[in-house]
Amino acid sequence: MTIPDTVRTEIIARMRRASEEHGVRILLAVESGSRAWGFESPNSDYDARFIYAHPREWYLSVGLEEQRDVIEYEIVDDIDLNGWDVRKALRLFWKSNPAFVEWIQSPILYGQHGCFADRVRAILPEIYSCEHGVHHYRSMAKTNYRGYLKADLVPLKKYFYVLRPLLSVRWLERYGHAAPLEFEKLLHLIADERELVASIQELLARKRHAPELGLAPPVPVINHFVESELERLEGFKPPVHKRGEVLPRLNDVFHAVLAEGQVSAV
Repeated sequence: MTIPDTVRTEIIARMRRASEEHGVRILLAVESGSRAWGFESPNSDYDARFIYAHPREWYLSVGLEEQRDVIEYEIVDDIDLNGWDVRKALRLFWKSNPAFVEWIQSPILYGQHGCFADRVRAILPEIYSCEHGVHHYRSMAKTNYRGYLKADLVPLKKYFYVLRPLLSVRWLERYGHAAPLEFEKLLHLIADERELVASIQELLARKRHAPELGLAPPVPVINHFVESELERLEGFKPPVHKRGEVLPRLNDVFHAVLAEGQVSAV
């Protein structure tokens, strides 16, 4: 899960330009997607994501809701760069948004500044809803399985877009807190199913070394696991995470970020 130095340097340079162009402070910058998950291909895009903050006065506006709260750029040289305003990010955090939860846990960090990243990671156990997480991962697994893995020939890379959410559900069941991004950290949840693990590891090695896995016949042992897990989860009722009043905690983070105020760069 390493980023080549030349690519890292270019990503950081683009984030600095975005900061200057839009007059914002970058609070957290990470890699998301397959490279953070640990099953990238040699030609995978770089999904660079960031959270930013405007000066305090920007938020004191009658037209705040009409203001644009994302920064997006077209993909250039395989670098997909975009970010969210801190207020938008915290509102999504309030709803256990899976993308935001993954960003703040990413093992690939391009930079962080100020208190934001440490504070949101610290309150993640209070904010995150396992119930929402189970619904998200179950839906993701079901959609990818039905859409890609039920034909005579299947795109092998799509197995990871089914396996990772299914194992993330198992993590939520067992541990009761947000699942890690890294696919390898989830494999112990099926350690007793040796043939399954061996098939997954073989497929993972192929994906990491091949630009495109292409179409091939389904892998029976993996399909059996996926089908049995989806059937098990069909009637599964995830535990309800009884949260306290979390808005004050999110407001505290927001106010602390605005108080820092001084322009910084990645």
